[in-house]
Amino acid sequence: MADPTIGVLAVQGDVREHLHALEASGATAIRVRRPAEVDVIDALVIPGGESTVIDKLVRAFGMHEPLRERLRAGMAAYGSCAGMIMLADRIEGGRLDQQTLGGLDITVRRNAFGRQVDSFEEDLHIRVLGPQPLRAVFIRAPWVEAVGPEVQILARVETGPATGRIVAVRQGPLLATSFHPEVTGDHRIHRYFVDLVRSP
Repeated sequence: MADPTIGVLAVQGDVREHLHALEASGATAIRVRRPAEVDVIDALVIPGGESTVIDKLVRAFGMHEPLRERLRAGMAAYGSCAGMIMLADRIEGGRLDQQTLGGLDITVRRNAFGRQVDSFEEDLHIRVLGPQPLRAVFIRAPWVEAVGPEVQILARVETGPATGRIVAVRQGPLLATSFHPEVTGDHRIHRYFVDLVRSP
């Protein structure tokens, strides 16, 4: 797939930044707001934001089942921050009525690093991206509490009180990070995802 069409779920979050990063990484990027748009994409990016709000809007716009069906059929997807929560099969600290799209055999803890004032940045060494560290921006971020046997752990926190916490995972065509690579200008995560879509 030379030039995949990747949708960015455009109900909340850093939609414009993800569109730019995907275009810079060789994809055709479009906003996805309606069920009909789910049918024309090769893959999906779910930005950060507030996971409970994203869940409600996805259901209100009639996209929950179309997206779940595409994911179950093997569509590639990347979720950053709240997007990680939307792709998780299980949530700790969520609302009782909160739903996810699922697909990733992980348990995610919402707001695990604390409130907005506890946001931070850290260099992460992610082997699949090469030797240069990636500057990761964590904003009211989740972390992964537990992973299933098919889940590949790509990155853990390397310093501070949260050392060892899982913050990037992949399971087949699904990728998720606790952090926001779209805000740093380093497009390696997006290039990795675009390559994943091209050659699943």
